[in-house]
Amino acid sequence: MEPHSRVQWVYEARDNDDLQQRYDQWGAEYDRDMIQGLGYAGPRETAERFAAYVPKDAKVLDAGAGTGLVGEELHRLGYTDSAAIDMSDGMLTEARAKGVYGELRRMMLGKRLDFPSNTFGGTICVGVLTFGHAPASSLREFVRVTRPGGHVVFSLRPDIYESHGVKDMQDELVDSGLWKLVEVTEPSLSRTKGDELTYHQVWVYEVMSR
Repeated sequence: MEPHSRVQWVYEARDNDDLQQRYDQWGAEYDRDMIQGLGYAGPRETAERFAAYVPKDAKVLDAGAGTGLVGEELHRLGYTDSAAIDMSDGMLTEARAKGVYGELRRMMLGKRLDFPSNTFGGTICVGVLTFGHAPASSLREFVRVTRPGGHVVFSLRPDIYESHGVKDMQDELVDSGLWKLVEVTEPSLSRTKGDELTYHQVWVYEVMSR
């Protein structure tokens, strides 16, 4: 299956169980498909924005870590205390082999995360707030597990910003005084290869005292 076709195959999952099974199957070939086949730029670009705000000695949550591409970038940038969570055991197996996380656990975004409040100095989420994947409500949990003064950094496709409830959730968290916007980048290509141009933006929020 061609890389673009495999991405579409994943987006066509019927429910979370089906989505998990498809990612389990894809795990061993994910990095090759996304990096070599599609030129996936999201992990590097988002990690570099993260590094502009989060100290290197912070405990970091990589939410929806997949095969650990973001973890590799964080490790390259000097982060040594990172936890990875993902719904797919197959993806986490690949992430574990990279040796860049201190903790890897299977969790489902959109549900309450199995971490105490204020656990992390920063939370990063790349390519997960998208069609048929993590719901907008995941952002509320990112705020809960990130300590006040820490940052939540995530990538988001501009074409789903309003249509999938993410904008409403972002605004709700601002209005509630739970976080404040620090930066949003201009749209840029999240995949630099292939026939379909896909754009993303990186959003940075600071978690407020609560």
